[in-house]
Amino acid sequence: MTPRLILNRIPKLASWQWIVLALILAFLADWIIQRPDGRTRELNAAIEAKGSIKLKNYPYQFRVIRVQGETAVMSTPRNVDVPAFRFIGVIHPEINVKNPNDIAFIAAETDLALVQSEAAAIAASQGGIKYIQWELDKPWLTGHGVVLPQ
Repeated sequence: MTPRLILNRIPKLASWQWIVLALILAFLADWIIQRPDGRTRELNAAIEAKGSIKLKNYPYQFRVIRVQGETAVMSTPRNVDVPAFRFIGVIHPEINVKNPNDIAFIAAETDLALVQSEAAAIAASQGGIKYIQWELDKPWLTGHGVVLPQ
């Protein structure tokens, strides 16, 4: 078939239809690229199934992003660059996060540590996982108004 015959077979679409088609294909490609692999889905299912009520109801859902060998890479809302007080200020705006001695802040920080540790322990208890590596959940943080350092 010559290129001219192939072009004659492509249906004539309006510009808006081509735009819609391009958007659908872009979303599909994004989904295929970002979807978790089977092992990651298994670990996330284990966290959901075995997690305590406190973990399940926590405002941030700790998830396995990917598995690299024996390491489960998990999402976290805090690290050295984004301290816990910035995250806690988002999920508990009523707490004075600028006062490290505030009892409510200490309790919120303790809760964060407990649920994060629980999620990590569940993932690490699954076969083939020996290590947990934390990766900052930039999309969640920026989606909740946290400005990230450059």
